Amino acid sequence: MMLSVTESDGPKAWPGREQRQEGKLPRGADLVLLHGKIWTGEPAAKPGPQQGFGPLVEAVAIINGRFFAAGTSDEMRAYVGPGTRVVDLQGRLAVPGLIDSHVHFVDGGFQLLRIDLKDARSEEEFVRRIAGKAKTLPAGRWLLGGNWDEQAWPSAKPPSRWLIDAVTPNNPVFINRYDGHAALANSLALKLAGVTRATPEPSGGVIVRDPKSGEPTGVLKDAAEELVARVIPRPTEAEMEEALKAALAEARRVGVTSLHNITTDSDSPSGSFTSEIQLLRRAEQEGWLTVRLNNIVPIAHWKRLAEAGISRGMGSDFLKLGAVKGFADGSLGSGTAWMFEPFDEDPGNRGLPMDLLNPPSNMEALLRGAGEGRIQACIHAIGDRAVAEMLDLYGRVGGDEAAAHRFRIEHAQHVRPQDFARFGKLGVIASMQPYHAIDDGRWAEKRLGPARARSSYAWRSMLDAGAPLAFGSDWPVAPLDPLLGLYAAVTRATLDGRHSDGWFPEEKLTVVEALRAYTAGSAFAAFEENEKGTIAPGKLGDLVVLSDDLFSIPPEKIKDVRVLLTVVGGKVVYEAK
Repeated sequence: MMLSVTESDGPKAWPGREQRQEGKLPRGADLVLLHGKIWTGEPAAKPGPQQGFGPLVEAVAIINGRFFAAGTSDEMRAYVGPGTRVVDLQGRLAVPGLIDSHVHFVDGGFQLLRIDLKDARSEEEFVRRIAGKAKTLPAGRWLLGGNWDEQAWPSAKPPSRWLIDAVTPNNPVFINRYDGHAALANSLALKLAGVTRATPEPSGGVIVRDPKSGEPTGVLKDAAEELVARVIPRPTEAEMEEALKAALAEARRVGVTSLHNITTDSDSPSGSFTSEIQLLRRAEQEGWLTVRLNNIVPIAHWKRLAEAGISRGMGSDFLKLGAVKGFADGSLGSGTAWMFEPFDEDPGNRGLPMDLLNPPSNMEALLRGAGEGRIQACIHAIGDRAVAEMLDLYGRVGGDEAAAHRFRIEHAQHVRPQDFARFGKLGVIASMQPYHAIDDGRWAEKRLGPARARSSYAWRSMLDAGAPLAFGSDWPVAPLDPLLGLYAAVTRATLDGRHSDGWFPEEKLTVVEALRAYTAGSAFAAFEENEKGTIAPGKLGDLVVLSDDLFSIPPEKIKDVRVLLTVVGGKVVYEAK
């Protein structure tokens, strides 16, 4: 597929405005792509220096890490110099670098190194895998990871510590549910954490108990997870580096060139957000950071950012700070998403608000403080009550200038029909993860009923209401691969094969709409629309070459498309073998 000349023999000077106006264009690009179908994401016609960067171009040149020229292959050959790498796309589709708007990046790297139970299809397989992993660990070493999903089991029954105690007698276990809002601890882990029948329920969390004995089952939800998480030894710097390198390799492989990183909280088994930022900074300085990260830190620390003079968008092309995240509620799968009405299969449960939203004045104070420091707010809200409360708060805090803040609601999964218009009116960004719909769609309707399910994971309704839409994965809750997210957005075909024509198909998006949400939409969600999201002159030279043409293949084939080439700043960081 590719014709390479030589690698760059040094950086070229980026031309100044005067050079561009006078037509004195430099020769010797870092990278030139020829004979392709390059979807720029740009509109059809814009005057001036935009000329040549239409919606589809055949070739493009990248100089000093940024897009410089586009046009025909013959035109772009003018920029080939002795140090230019030339790639013949042979008609392949290239798109702007894919931007994931919601990732737990280092946690995802750790998950690659730990036990993964997401595809365990029964309790028996769940136990067997844990037993096998425990045999590889020395006595006393914590068994971490997880991603279990009881909804994939015939019983659909959550696990308990008694299920795994016999196969983990010498290793404390703390394994998360795939949505991150519940975890299972074995008896040894509960003992080390001092969690007993007498342990009180923490605010914003649930200790699941046996209905007969009152003993903890080992399943801890939301804030209750911290009871065990706080006693897990923090990873060493070497372990953090190993996890980051694993995550970077995965991002390169699936074509993610930028992401919005929900950093680790101070009580996470993966370490604190400060150690995470320090590691990322070292990776950048040492030259092995191959993806761009906008880092979103816990909202409790907004004052630390403000006192350091850090506001939204501050940092380098590879590493930025200036956004914070908080939790309004839990998740649908764990039964802790805050709803107006009870769950259909659990009439006594409406979910629960997190402490930050109980009462709402707690959250309002944090939002006002962050806003005064020009720090962006990104709040997790999944249930329809949590989403509505956050829209109320954003309206009060932002007032007539709400859209300028680019407030974000992370997930925005279950929304009352009347609230879609409020997203558009307030300019609140819906940071959503399409894969969740085809995963949760296997069972969500049983919990919500058809009426509430109809307005869940509702990307079409969001767009039609004028809401800014940004797509991501929530990795490691879901796969990092954006092509699986695109497939989910375009088909809404649930993973169990029961909705091949789409679960509530009226909420499907077109390929172009879904791509925009994974590129320009995610760039806008981080105040970076002038730097990335489309292939345009002067923007960062990030793009992805794909094995198939997303615009011509049947939508159901999108999940099989592979990334052939990932380019970050004009440098090839991944090439399929």
